[in-house]
Amino acid sequence: MSSDWSAPVTSDFGGTGMRTRGAAAQRPAVVADYDDDKYAKKKPLNATPSPVFGTPGVSSSPITKADDSGYGAGGQYDYGDSGAAYSAYNHQQQQQQQGGEYDYGHGQQQQQQSYTGYSAQQDQYASGGGGAYEGFQGYGAAPPAGGYGYDDSGFDAIALGSPSKETSRIFGTSEEVDSFLLKGSNARFLQGAGGMAAAGMLVIYMLVGWEGWPLCFVWGTCAMGLGYAAMLARKILSGPRGDQAMQDVAGAIREAAEGFLAIQYGAILKMALLATASLFFAYLMRERTPGVSLPSWVLAWMTALSFVFGAGCSALAGYIGVWISVRSNLRVAAQAVNGSIDGALKMAFHGGAFSAIISASMCMMGLALLYAMFYAVSVWQYGLPITDVPLMLAGYGFGASFVALFMQVAGGIYTKAADVGADMVGKVDHSIPEDDPKNPAVIADLVGDNVGDCAGSMADVFESIAAEILGTMILAGALATESRLNTADAQGYIFFPLVIHALDVAVSSAGIYIVKHKSSDPSPLSAMKRGYLLTAGLATVAFTAVCYCMLNTASAPDAWFKYWLCGMLGIATAFVLLFVCQYYTDYAYKPVRDIAQASVTGHGTNVIQGLAIGFESTGPPAVIISMALAMSYYLGEGALPGAPVTSGLFGNAVATMGILCTAVFILSMNNFGPIADNAGGIVEMSGQSEETRVTTDSLDAIGNVTKAATKGYSVGGSAMAFFLLFRAFMDDVAAFSGETFDVVNIAKIEVLIGGLLGVSMIFVFTGWTMKAVGVAAQSVVVEVRRQFNDLPGIMEGTQRPEYAQCTQIVTRAALKEAAAPVMLALLSPVCVGLVFRVIGAYRGERLLAVSVLAGFMMFGSVTALLLAAMLDNAGGAWDNAKKYIEAGNHGGKGSDAHKASVTGDTVGDPAKDTSGPSLHVVITTMSTTILVLCPIFIPGK
Repeated sequence: MSSDWSAPVTSDFGGTGMRTRGAAAQRPAVVADYDDDKYAKKKPLNATPSPVFGTPGVSSSPITKADDSGYGAGGQYDYGDSGAAYSAYNHQQQQQQQGGEYDYGHGQQQQQQSYTGYSAQQDQYASGGGGAYEGFQGYGAAPPAGGYGYDDSGFDAIALGSPSKETSRIFGTSEEVDSFLLKGSNARFLQGAGGMAAAGMLVIYMLVGWEGWPLCFVWGTCAMGLGYAAMLARKILSGPRGDQAMQDVAGAIREAAEGFLAIQYGAILKMALLATASLFFAYLMRERTPGVSLPSWVLAWMTALSFVFGAGCSALAGYIGVWISVRSNLRVAAQAVNGSIDGALKMAFHGGAFSAIISASMCMMGLALLYAMFYAVSVWQYGLPITDVPLMLAGYGFGASFVALFMQVAGGIYTKAADVGADMVGKVDHSIPEDDPKNPAVIADLVGDNVGDCAGSMADVFESIAAEILGTMILAGALATESRLNTADAQGYIFFPLVIHALDVAVSSAGIYIVKHKSSDPSPLSAMKRGYLLTAGLATVAFTAVCYCMLNTASAPDAWFKYWLCGMLGIATAFVLLFVCQYYTDYAYKPVRDIAQASVTGHGTNVIQGLAIGFESTGPPAVIISMALAMSYYLGEGALPGAPVTSGLFGNAVATMGILCTAVFILSMNNFGPIADNAGGIVEMSGQSEETRVTTDSLDAIGNVTKAATKGYSVGGSAMAFFLLFRAFMDDVAAFSGETFDVVNIAKIEVLIGGLLGVSMIFVFTGWTMKAVGVAAQSVVVEVRRQFNDLPGIMEGTQRPEYAQCTQIVTRAALKEAAAPVMLALLSPVCVGLVFRVIGAYRGERLLAVSVLAGFMMFGSVTALLLAAMLDNAGGAWDNAKKYIEAGNHGGKGSDAHKASVTGDTVGDPAKDTSGPSLHVVITTMSTTILVLCPIFIPGK
């Protein structure tokens, strides 16, 4: 390799560039010009030190590498012309010895394969303006103005630049992304929201006409919700950001989170494009069935377009969840440092509320716009009855579930593999506190809070709301047809779920606004309870008004009241489910304390007691949901003449909307948890005072309660939504086949086989997701123990852990291990349906495949419902039993009981944060997959 640094070079990827040392880049302390033959370090340059991670090669920080060789004998950096840093390579210069050379093509990715000797990492950064990185070469982010510090073990990106710039390829810089929100005023945001509302309503009016006024209302309400969300974001971003040490930690979390999302979204995009093409050609090539009047090509592009809409909105919801969480965590920590528990509470809660409002608003706006487009084509152009238009939207729910499943599974594996690895070595082997900067896995653990708990849960709730709305709209269309409602009344029933959820944005925003900690409050949770009570009260009033206006028909004047009672039953069910979940997961109650008591006698008794509590906890929710289903069915039965069964099922749908009519506020409480947890990590790692840590610990404890409670809420919502999707599937079969399909004979051998396969799929899926966490966690444990052995100065505070090693291990494992369970959930119903379609054709049973899939869906969903409740509650109970002991009970921290509780918490981690939440998504993903592919399983006559 030539030592002429001014000579241009050509990359193996085809790019040409210069090997320059960009003037804009600020170099670390031990950066040298390199002799290409020796890679020898020649002279140190000045650098801005990191208060947390220290100046490279200088022991100015308690966790800085103390030797005088900088990051290693191999030398350090070179800079591309945009300031991107090249990491130095291992101490033995294996690249030089084995023929690997550095390739500096401008704007091009470093070629991983050429570094055959680089056994430790095999990871490079792009020079110049390179695009998103493939594989695991880097975090896909342009570095800050001051550059990054990298050690010789990899790309541990620590911002050394100006604290005013938050740089990220995905999330942007403060100047580029945040300036609009920071410079804008509340009045301008509301004006912009009003303009968006007016433009959208005009488009909907042009597509649908005056009959589409509910869609205009939905669009306008959600647009104003976006305006309020912008106001919350401005308030968050204008908050204090703490000292440089806190900003360094937050920057490392942000960069690692964005790297994971960049790679994950790239994989999801490829799979989504394949799914879109498959859907389009499957509908295009399918046999014509008598129940469909639309041409195949029209139905094909409608299905593909709705899938793209749903997938895109779901992905954006997850992205927004991380976008705000990686910003608000730093502001929450800064408020805690300033001694403001109210400021920290509101900052964390508003961060969760921002993403919740935007997620729900996008869901409704996407459905409203898509319905208007399909209405214009199918009704005006082809004369399709308006009651059949909701059937065209099934792809939207499938797209939302498709993305949510990827994000929930991969994010869940990431967060729990890092958490388990950090706890097993840090707490058990070395008895260091949680989030201690000495733990090499601590950054990966904090990143997992964002990519798992925030991104995954956002996509999860998005697809749950979308599935519930779609199921209700399809059911309403069938009810209107059977009851022979006129067009105006039919549209009232069809648009009812959209209007209810649009009002959820409004009433939840009011509840969010009043969340404020008072000095008289015994706990920060009291502020959230006040907000929830206001939200529930306003939701009751709004529900009453909407039922009267939209469900009041001349042929059945009392129908609206019966359905209103169903809605009130749903709101009450939500309250009870939240309490039951809190009872089994909060250490204020007996179940969790029993697990803590069992920890005194050892690890095994802790695990046994936790499993017992988990299994027991499935009983009350099952009874509550069963009672809600039965009572709402009986209330709705016969509400409309001529359709007693469908009227009863619509009562179930209204009860489900009652449960989910405060979903935005509940989701805000859920997102509060990981943001508060991250803030605690930032405080711990940046060495803040004990008083500050007490403040963040109190918020973290509340976050654990809210996360556990919302999991029970999510299970209830998924359970009720499943029955809607099941009935929607049966209506879909009737519409596409032209035959009545309202009974499934479970005594039929093929249907029983379908049910058995559905149940087994759920257990295999759960096993694979848990195994994925275990495999990844083992790798993290091995790596963390290696670092403690090889770098003894970590525990002494004289050497810095190699955080990037753990983040890379978890990133690789999460994305690799997520593939199998995701494909299992998506392809199992498809394979079952296609196999039994062939068998049905051979036996002359045209609807055999859909009957088998009905059994697959029913048995599988019920199993997933109970198993998810067990995993969620057991995991939450184990977690809080550990916290109960850490509060000073049964010997407190470091005791044998505490070590046993850590084992239980370790077992419960993948249960409550990976497998359990993933099963919530599987319930709807399985149903929407079967629903959208229904025509493929029905042969033509």
